[in-house]
Amino acid sequence: MPFNQAQNFMKFFIDTANLAEIKEAHDLGILDGVTTNPSLMAKEGISGKDNIFRHYKAICDIVDGDVSAEVLSTDFAGMVREGEELAEIDEKIVVKIPMIKDGIKAIKYFTDKGIRTNCTLIFSAGQAILAAKAGAWYVSPFIGRIDDTGGDGLDLVEQIVAIYDNYDLGTQVLAASIRHTNHLIKCAELGADVVTCPLKVILDLIKHPLTDKGLEIFLNDAKKLA
Repeated sequence: MPFNQAQNFMKFFIDTANLAEIKEAHDLGILDGVTTNPSLMAKEGISGKDNIFRHYKAICDIVDGDVSAEVLSTDFAGMVREGEELAEIDEKIVVKIPMIKDGIKAIKYFTDKGIRTNCTLIFSAGQAILAAKAGAWYVSPFIGRIDDTGGDGLDLVEQIVAIYDNYDLGTQVLAASIRHTNHLIKCAELGADVVTCPLKVILDLIKHPLTDKGLEIFLNDAKKLA
């Protein structure tokens, strides 16, 4: 760890199943992990259990941090079966479990077995409390989707962070459904442990018209020194 980087600095995950994008983010030197879901797999044309598992392994071979892999079942037995199989792919795998009744049971089961979980589709503080109580490693509040319904997803992030801080919980707040740079920056202000977003949002952090203008001036002045 570089001397000037705090251990608890907000982590950047990329939300994709595209290997080229994952490698690009990794090559930037700022990638801490990856989140995926069935929709992202389908977008890349990945189907069939064996192909999906091979793709997860390929992702794990690129990144240094956690990779969330989502179960497809919605019943306890199915989630346990799938989650145990996913966890065997690589030690970096975090089993992604939906916020439903059997999901809470599955999270507790995996916690007792030493398998890390990411409780996804969090839309309320109550859901986040239950997930943490069951031992989830991450909880994923969906900021953008809340905004789409007229709410404020950042308010939920703030609320969950405050509740977890009250009890010094180990569960990490992984802000998901990040749509733009303001979402990401506000999550940092609020103390989210992790943000997961498309690569474009991370690259947009680089951009500023005054930076472009300043660089243009510097380069023009440099030509006069030649």
